[in-house]
Parts: sequence; structure tokens; C-alpha cells
Amino acid sequence: MDTRYLKNSRLRRASAVKKGLAASASAVLAIAGTGLYLSQRILYIAKKAEEAVAERETKAGRFDLELYRQLPKEEVWVRSIDGTRLKSVFITPNPGRPYVIFCHGVTEHKINSVKYMNVFLKRGFNAILFDHRRHGESEGSFTSYGHFEKHDLKAVIDELIRREGEGIRFGIHGESMGAVTLLLYAGTVEDKASFYIADCPFSDFRQQVRHQMKRELGFSPPFFMTIAEWAVWLRGRYKMTELSPLEAIQSIEKPVLFIHSKEDDFILPDMTEALFEAKRGPKQLFMAETGGHAQSYNENPEEYEEAIDRFLAEFDLYPS
Repeated sequence: MDTRYLKNSRLRRASAVKKGLAASASAVLAIAGTGLYLSQRILYIAKKAEEAVAERETKAGRFDLELYRQLPKEEVWVRSIDGTRLKSVFITPNPGRPYVIFCHGVTEHKINSVKYMNVFLKRGFNAILFDHRRHGESEGSFTSYGHFEKHDLKAVIDELIRREGEGIRFGIHGESMGAVTLLLYAGTVEDKASFYIADCPFSDFRQQVRHQMKRELGFSPPFFMTIAEWAVWLRGRYKMTELSPLEAIQSIEKPVLFIHSKEDDFILPDMTEALFEAKRGPKQLFMAETGGHAQSYNENPEEYEEAIDRFLAEFDLYPS
């Protein structure tokens, strides 16, 4: 056999192997880059500056710094189960009365909850505001959309019980991620509150991420979700499949008021409707006519408060 033919054949095989290795390396790098990008967007979602939130709420007439300063309050550092310190504020204008704990949405901080707090202070409740991990003044390196936050919420509740005793009554109000957090707390940790108000939660995190991919990219390839799930687990040590309020809701026995805006295209109102249908026992649903994501109160304040009053009255939840 011609030695030149053998030599050329070996060269062609070597070249094919090199091309295959280069293609494999490129594929691995592409997958790793995609996973890094997607998990970065999920775990380290850009937060709003504290000053910007306070300025926005002040300009809208939903936050008055002087009135807030006049409220009897105590700032408290609460330590979660993993050691993360959470900045909390116990506000007590109605000593001896029940509390409402407020869970803000992702990218926000506790000042965003003041407008909701005021609704309940007028009705004779006390309040607890706190910053979720990695938000506001709290510690924490990444966001888990309710996975670790549900234990943070339990730590705040434990501190309330330590201060007020086992007999203390309290409700929990949450917006967006805060609503998911309270549903996961009630459905997978302990159903200890007297009532829950879940404003615009997602029903399943994987579905929500797919929805956002379609909004931003125009498509949502299944392998993107697989890459995202593995990357989030490797970097954040939680599984996206575990973030399912739709499963958790089936274990919640206490009354739940579900709220969502019909115009919300960030978290679709269908998700809240599915949660409402899945909830057994006492429940109510308020679908606001106008407003985008987490804008049901801002756009429909009177109707929002009326929905809360109906809920509190039907299930005898007013302070006594």
C-alpha cells in the first residue's frame, strides 16, 4: 500500500478527531455559558436600590417618612436557620392585638410593604416588616424565590412567638415572591398563621421561568430549562421543582385570600386562579380589573381594601 496514502489517511483521521474534540469543547462551553447566564439571572436578579423604592413610594403618596418614624417600633435582627441575619421591624401601635407579617416581592424591600401595613394598622392590627435575604438590610448572597425564604419567615414568626407567647394571633400578607414564600411556609413548614393573603404569586417556578424566557427570547427550548435547573442546583443548592405553591396549597387549612390583577403579564393571573381552585377549605379570590404585576393595590386601593374587609369579616379575623 502506498505509504503516502497511509500518511494522508492518518492525517485525515487526526484532523477529524481534532474537529470532534473542538466541537465537543465548544458544546460544553456553550452549555456552561448558558447555565451561568440563566442561573445568574435567577440567583442574582438585579435589586432596586432602597432609596429608589422609598422615593417611589413617597412620590406616589404611599409612604410618609415622618408618620412612619412616629409609629412605636423596634428594629430587630432575626437569625434564620442557616445563620442569615434578617432586618425586621416590630411595629406595635395596638398593644395586645394580633399582628400581620409582610413579605415583599423580589427586587423590593420592606418599605414597599408599608402601604399594605397601613391598611391593617387602621383595622387594629400590629405589624412586622422585614427584608428578605439578599434584600434591603438583610444578609444573604442569592435569592431562592421562597425555598430558603420560607425558613426565614418561620424565624421571624418564632421571634414573634418568643416575644408575645404561643397564644399570639397573626396573619401573613405577601406580594409576588413574598406571596410564594408564605404559601410554601404554610404548605410545607407549618400552617401556623390565622390567615394568609397571597397577592400575585406564581403557582410553579419552572412554568414561571419558561414564561419569562418566552417573553424575553420569544421561545423557551426544553434543554434551556434543564440547563437552568442544573446550574441553579449547583450554584444555589435548591431545586426549581421544589418551588411549587400549587402542591403546597393542598396542605393549607387556614383561610387564604388570593389577589391578582387581570392585566398582569409578568406572572399570569391564571396561576392565581389555579391556586384558588386547588385550595381546599376557607378561601376567597379578588381579581383586580386594572394594574400590571404587583399593582393591584396601587391601581385599585378602595377595591383592594374592600376585598380584605370581606375576607376578614367572613372568617371572623378582625382583632378582638
